[in-house]
Amino acid sequence: MENWQEDLLSASLVVKNEYQLFEVVKSTASKLGFDYCAYGMRSPLSIAEPKTIMLNNYPEAWQKRYIKQQYVRVDPTVQHCMLSLQPLVWSSQSANTQSQKDFWEEARSYGLNVGWAQSSRDFIGTRGMLTLARSTDQLSEKEQKAQYTNMFWLSQTVHSSIAKIVNETEFAQFNLYLTNREKEVLRWTAEGKTSAEIAQILGVTERTVNFHLCNSMQKLNVNNKISAAIRAVMLGIL
Repeated sequence: MENWQEDLLSASLVVKNEYQLFEVVKSTASKLGFDYCAYGMRSPLSIAEPKTIMLNNYPEAWQKRYIKQQYVRVDPTVQHCMLSLQPLVWSSQSANTQSQKDFWEEARSYGLNVGWAQSSRDFIGTRGMLTLARSTDQLSEKEQKAQYTNMFWLSQTVHSSIAKIVNETEFAQFNLYLTNREKEVLRWTAEGKTSAEIAQILGVTERTVNFHLCNSMQKLNVNNKISAAIRAVMLGIL
């Protein structure tokens, strides 16, 4: 294991928040030959208002321009990483449409000439994307092959570390321990069964089913059984 890998792993164990960890990520990106890096993450724990993390050291003028123009809607790296776990090497030469070409040309004017993007997704559906970029030199095929393992390792480590930090805070509001019976009742609820139907399937009273549903709802901090089933699925409990 190289020194920068050890530094990142050590930092992930002691940092208090995602911002502190990103400082180490920026240093790591520089050691790999990149001027800039960005990490975005979307937690799945709220469907209506999912928690989103956006960290980067791009030029401030480009950050403001990106937000003002809502470039997230046309950014090819975002579109690619929403659909694929394969890495993407990008530059103005990789544009497939005029809107992409215009986007990359403008990014280039702010010093983002070429880059590499990799998406990640964990077992509960937390999605992340790491981008490494620089203002000089193309990312040659030789460099891609030489650095692929390092860049992929970095993307996965950053994602798992930041997701752990963010999700631990999110998980604190839930009691993630459900009894086997509570899980069983929620599974049947997720299948669309009523309390009466579940009672018949399990050979218990409807009152017993509702008792387990109420316990699950309280533990998962929701107000109805459907929300409890959805949240349990999202948290990977079922």
